[in-house]
Amino acid sequence: MESLEKKKTIFSGIQPSGILTLGNYLGAIKNWVKLQDEYHCYYCVVDMHAITVRQDPAELRKRTLDVAAIYMASGIDPKKSVIYVQSHVPQHAELCWILNCYTYLGELSRMTQYKDKAAKHQDNLNSGLFTYPVLMAADILLYQTDLVPVGSDQKQHVEITRDIAIRFNRLYGGVFTIPEPYIGQSGARIMSLQEPESKMSKSDPNPNGYISIIDDPDTICRKIKRAVTDSDGEIRLDAEKKPGITNLLGIYAACCEISPKQAEEEFIGKNYGLLKEKVSEAVIGRLAPLQEKFKQIRSEKGYLEDILHENAQTAQQAAIRTLRKVHKKIGFVAK
Repeated sequence: MESLEKKKTIFSGIQPSGILTLGNYLGAIKNWVKLQDEYHCYYCVVDMHAITVRQDPAELRKRTLDVAAIYMASGIDPKKSVIYVQSHVPQHAELCWILNCYTYLGELSRMTQYKDKAAKHQDNLNSGLFTYPVLMAADILLYQTDLVPVGSDQKQHVEITRDIAIRFNRLYGGVFTIPEPYIGQSGARIMSLQEPESKMSKSDPNPNGYISIIDDPDTICRKIKRAVTDSDGEIRLDAEKKPGITNLLGIYAACCEISPKQAEEEFIGKNYGLLKEKVSEAVIGRLAPLQEKFKQIRSEKGYLEDILHENAQTAQQAAIRTLRKVHKKIGFVAK
């Protein structure tokens, strides 16, 4: 069996800033599970990123544990992958500060997600919101990451990470692995049930716009029944003219592990009511085993915390190796 040292390294993470959605599962986590046998994977709960927006402390603690439990319930094995909480590995913050000194203001000001978040949080335009791409770069570079699974909305973060790493390497030699975006089996892009032109989001203020991974069957049925469609009555794929129907077909296809085209063919001549009914059944069936495992993990007192503590130590060992190299290169006195 190939050793971990010879496998390429993957890093990814999700913020515990809201309840994870069906979109998070079908678009990302489901595919992460498939990567852990082929790659050395770090799957982080990025709680430090979450506090760029004000969080309720008790809710943040609960959601952090919920996200880690969802990782495991989805099939990510803590014996194969490193599942940990970002704030448990202080080297993330330390490398972030160092990389801040090698990142230009112009680069940060061009980040589209900063502009989007700044527009939504005018009352809290903090410096963390501006510099969070540097923390994201530290997350990735700390583990000498080869590949970063990203959606189209995150490619800019890999680009700035590469720019920072290349700049640092030019100054000091080959310190960091230059990461690449992971282009593998693309996850389903799941859109909002109420605004199907927009991606399904855990921060959506309208709870009818998203399906939570832990929603009960009645709630799932109700939300899908209320999903926005159109008035022409024909079930077909057309993202521009029929975004709601296209989204429902995409959800059905992803849950049943068929292509959207196959889903479209299955519903030719059928009505919207039947489509919504079948989508509800598919989603409930897909999430049921995950939800059962999630409840079990969260009910076993101390079990999850012990795993996170053990995995954080594993992550820290790798992080320390990178930071020692960085410290030496930039001239810090050895500890």
